Amino acid sequence: MNSQSFRTKCVHAGTLKDAHSRGSNTPIYTSTSYGYLDREVVYPRYFNIPNAEALGARIAALENTEAGLVLSSGMAAISSTLFAFLKQGDHALFQKGLYGGTFNMVTRELERFGISHTIVSDNSPETFEREIRKETRLLYIETPSNPLLAITDISAVAGFAHKHGLVSVIDNTFASPVNQNPAELGIDIVIHSATKYLGGHHDICAGVVAGTTEHVQLIRHMAISLGGSLNAQTCYLLERSIKTLAVRVSVQNSNAGQLARWLSEQSWISRVNYPGLEHHPGHETAKKQMKGFGGMLSFELREFDPIRFQKNLKLISPSVSLGGVDTVICSSVLTSHRHLTAEERKQEGISEQLLRLSVGIEDVNDLMEDLAQAVK
Repeated sequence: MNSQSFRTKCVHAGTLKDAHSRGSNTPIYTSTSYGYLDREVVYPRYFNIPNAEALGARIAALENTEAGLVLSSGMAAISSTLFAFLKQGDHALFQKGLYGGTFNMVTRELERFGISHTIVSDNSPETFEREIRKETRLLYIETPSNPLLAITDISAVAGFAHKHGLVSVIDNTFASPVNQNPAELGIDIVIHSATKYLGGHHDICAGVVAGTTEHVQLIRHMAISLGGSLNAQTCYLLERSIKTLAVRVSVQNSNAGQLARWLSEQSWISRVNYPGLEHHPGHETAKKQMKGFGGMLSFELREFDPIRFQKNLKLISPSVSLGGVDTVICSSVLTSHRHLTAEERKQEGISEQLLRLSVGIEDVNDLMEDLAQAVK
């Protein structure tokens, strides 16, 4: 299977053949009750119903890992992973610039379970080295980051983690498996909010984990207790969506790159964050570890009111989430990072003028025209 091209894996990997009807799609197995004599107990909450297992196999193929697991949301994937490897008395290292939901969980919840953490001041291996403790067990990164598109050197971080015997985890949501495969660079566990690019149509909520069979099984056992399973119908919708992942993201990459360059030339923009821009501080690292620079960017308006700007848009929707075929925009201070205090947002570099743009597959000229008219 690994010898097949990525596009072929998107379409075919993990598909269950229907011997009865010989249909080309994986059937939807709606049962919540399965026979158990002379076989493993099958139950939706155990993450082993046929649709979930088929989808896990597809995820593993896309990330070039031994195993994959599908859960009910990206945060279910993140929380199940953290609690699978961390216990009372342990310490974890987290990069600077986390997704707001992850930041909220790490800073508000982990300490309640006796797990300490450090969010580093920058994402270099040297800084991680200074913060490591004898009780450190896990290192967690996210690149490109949400919403500032900061780039972390995956190979360097993975090497540091292996040197110190740490479990390395990455949130690969912004890149998608089309643009980045962290397991190939040494990362142990790859997480996605499948609600985003894997789903691609703003109509499902899911999360996935990929890694070695041993690691994924540990996460699965924790997830069974936490209860974040995904129903068969949504598994089917996600499997269907992944079939077009490669072609969708290819157009989104192209559109985002053109928009980033165009926005950089506009007088009403003070800053554009996109790793495909040559002046981006992580550009060279992104070139080394990414196959494409992604469909996400963010920018800061120079003076124009960000709420008014969004209300003036006619084609682009002010909306939460990302990764869909339609272009959406949001203020991070009001959405993904709303639970952070003003001081925490300031420390992360997230201003009131910052807008995050998830670029879709529309004609890029139509998107430019809509953005330009919004400041008139």
